[in-house]
Amino acid sequence: MANIGLLAGLALLIFLALRGVNIFFASLLSGLVVALTNGLPVHEAFGEHYATGPLGTFSFAGRFFLLFIAGAIFGRIMGESKAATSIALALVERMGAHRALLITVLSCAALTYGGVVVFVVIFAMYPLGLSLLKEADIPKRLFCAALALGAATFTLTALPGTPSIQNVIPSVALGTDLFAAPLLGLIGGAIMFVLGMVYLERERLKAQAAGEGFEPGPRDKVENIVASPDMPDWRISLLPLVLVLSTILLPRLLQIMWLAPETGMLAQVITFAGQQPIFWPSLSLILGSLLAYALFPNLRGRALQVFGEGTNDAVMPLLNTAAVIGFGGIVVQTIGFQDFSSTMLNSGLPPKLSAFASISLVSAITGSASGGLQIFMATMAESYIAMGIPVEELHRIVAMASGGFDTLPHCGGVIAMLTITQLTHKQAYKDVGIITVVFPVIATLVVLAISTVI
Repeated sequence: MANIGLLAGLALLIFLALRGVNIFFASLLSGLVVALTNGLPVHEAFGEHYATGPLGTFSFAGRFFLLFIAGAIFGRIMGESKAATSIALALVERMGAHRALLITVLSCAALTYGGVVVFVVIFAMYPLGLSLLKEADIPKRLFCAALALGAATFTLTALPGTPSIQNVIPSVALGTDLFAAPLLGLIGGAIMFVLGMVYLERERLKAQAAGEGFEPGPRDKVENIVASPDMPDWRISLLPLVLVLSTILLPRLLQIMWLAPETGMLAQVITFAGQQPIFWPSLSLILGSLLAYALFPNLRGRALQVFGEGTNDAVMPLLNTAAVIGFGGIVVQTIGFQDFSSTMLNSGLPPKLSAFASISLVSAITGSASGGLQIFMATMAESYIAMGIPVEELHRIVAMASGGFDTLPHCGGVIAMLTITQLTHKQAYKDVGIITVVFPVIATLVVLAISTVI
């Protein structure tokens, strides 16, 4: 009964998300199904685990509110100042508007591989992407899929050395480094990228042939990609973005290159940046917003209005994402989840395939790659090592597998991206699901097979 209730709650949440039901209501109703079928007291399920537990709604919202607000303000300023349009015009002139999806994927990949948080990438790329899409007349659903490919697949789980939380969690738990099983990671990353780009280009051509083009959302303010008197030069327009990225990446680069001082104020700043994975990117975005306000005269006189509109842009993405996280907070406390963990360890499958299935299902149930990895490492990892899986291979396999079924329709990151881009599951999830679920699973299974043969 407990396992059935767990699956029923998950299926209900996915069904309601696909139907466009308010995600807060959907998460509460689905969480109630899970709690009742697993004998979890309702007051405990919602008063503690859903609300304020380690995976609670308001625990997540409290940790990430500044990041969401800072990202939304930066995105709003880059759009209102026409800086994003200026950069888009420069890219179109040099690469061609038809390459808008490739530009999006490579830009997002560079940012996330450099350590920029996915939510920041979405906020930063969105105003630029809108201008590119309008010029190329590409549907927004494909831009959403391109965002997902560049920001949420190979750079987070496969490429060796990535500082993403999906790569850090197994490194800390297993005692490996971030470059664990580099060949397997490179193969898996290449498969995800190639399959993703082939799919995006095929869909772009199909949309073009069918007459499907760009349609802005109700809150989108899209400028035509043509030079105008109040449009800043593209070189000046890049400066706020460069400041954001350099502020985020410079402390890490100094450490990697062994150029970081051991004492002094700079050493303290570098240490502080490394200890603040949420506040430091938020501060970087705030600095970028202030620089943009100082650089772009067309923002003068309405700074408070633009900052306020940006803050408002952040509210729904933050709350919608947090609601789904809260559902996962209930799930991990149930008897059904504990039974599932025991069943997978004793399934009789080959150890690597069993590990793949275990982390995939845990990530699917919680709707979170990082949440699934934390649970897997705390409850199952030692058992799989005892079965004979080399720790470096286990690191890479479970990191890649965590980034597959975690992005089912109820995933918090998917909810946030769709909310930010003003699309529904019906409009965009098919493309996002193929990019973030199907292709990563294929890549992981290929890597698993190669590691078995080698």
